[in-house]
Amino acid sequence: MKIAIVGFDTEGRASYEYFKAAGHEITIHDQDDQVAVPSGTASVLGDSYLDNLNRYDLIVRTAGLSPRKIEAKNPGISQKTTTLINEFLKVSPTRQIIGVTGTKGKGTTSTLITKMLAGAGKDVYLGGNIGVPPLTFLPKLQPDSWVVLELSSFQLIDLKTSPTIAVCLMVVPEHLDWHANLDEYIGAKSQLFSHQTPGDTAIYFARNELSTQIANNSPGRKLPYFTPPGAYVHENTVTINGQTICTTEELKLLGAHNWQNICAAVTAVWQVCEDISALRSVLTTFTGLPHRLELVRELNGVRYYDDSFGTTPETAMVAVEAFGAQEILILGGRSKGAPFDELAKTVVNHRVKHVVAIGETAQEITGKLQDLGYTNITQGGPTITDIVRCAQSLAAPGDVVLLSTGCASFDMFKNYKQRGELFKQAVQALV
Repeated sequence: MKIAIVGFDTEGRASYEYFKAAGHEITIHDQDDQVAVPSGTASVLGDSYLDNLNRYDLIVRTAGLSPRKIEAKNPGISQKTTTLINEFLKVSPTRQIIGVTGTKGKGTTSTLITKMLAGAGKDVYLGGNIGVPPLTFLPKLQPDSWVVLELSSFQLIDLKTSPTIAVCLMVVPEHLDWHANLDEYIGAKSQLFSHQTPGDTAIYFARNELSTQIANNSPGRKLPYFTPPGAYVHENTVTINGQTICTTEELKLLGAHNWQNICAAVTAVWQVCEDISALRSVLTTFTGLPHRLELVRELNGVRYYDDSFGTTPETAMVAVEAFGAQEILILGGRSKGAPFDELAKTVVNHRVKHVVAIGETAQEITGKLQDLGYTNITQGGPTITDIVRCAQSLAAPGDVVLLSTGCASFDMFKNYKQRGELFKQAVQALV
């Protein structure tokens, strides 16, 4: 076939290798006219990268590119468009697949599930939005392997196949700068469940209306978590089916919001095996993923935490609420279209000691806080080094300096990972 790989990023490169190995004729399309393509491979780079895609037999869309943009330039082309995730689900030799979506917590929950299944002796692989394209481990899979996929709305919007076990975590409005509206965002998440069979399982967060709504698209068995019969927290113990897994004091993940992710993971794994030892071992040792409430260092009695992964007001709110200490909170960046009103209330109600406002939304966030009578606000400097030094100057022994911006990073940084890494470097450089 003549195949266009549209978007030559991590997913695009994996798709290229997969389809090239199968002998297809590949052309790479990318908006970046400086992107490096493999030697001898045809390419269309720059502003015209979406033009004339109808000449191909198949178009492989990278997740970050909206199918609406492709369709706008090439009407009727959606029937010829696929994704790496769709191809993987089509050809995978194992149907034992667990898909995880939600607004935040996907990476943590997916990692917990993977570690628990591995601890129970399963042959298990983790891929998807977490940064590992599943086509890269396709050759290793056997019919009895397990696959855990972290899936974003970008990957789900045109999903054609649903996994055997689908998990929906808490859902709040997000990516409204990418999606046409909230309905499209919810509809994308719903695709994880829509193609299930009556024999499949749909797991959802019982206390979240949108999570419940999304899971109800499944014709399979509906199973809530954070309430029986799924896993839940009762009298400071993680419990499922009358069995105690561990106490909340034994958990290594910081923050009560992670109890949701833990219960989601336990509920999912319980459908595969009821191995309490494996579950307990993971929950009492796993400290979390990078840039998720990650302790960077303690200096002069002040603890510095990197929560750069939190890019919505809701994630900043739960990060603020995770600490009992006084906080110097670094807020701001590029807006994703969500309001800051509730975040401002959380700052005030939690008695945050001081806010360092940064980025494009600094003035908007400052205004919301001042409307509530909160005035302990400093405008951060132009670099992360300036911002960290400012936070240090405001902190006293016993305080927490928290980078949890509630915003995207693209106004000042390449992505949330770069923001987090540069923050950590700046913190480590403090004297």
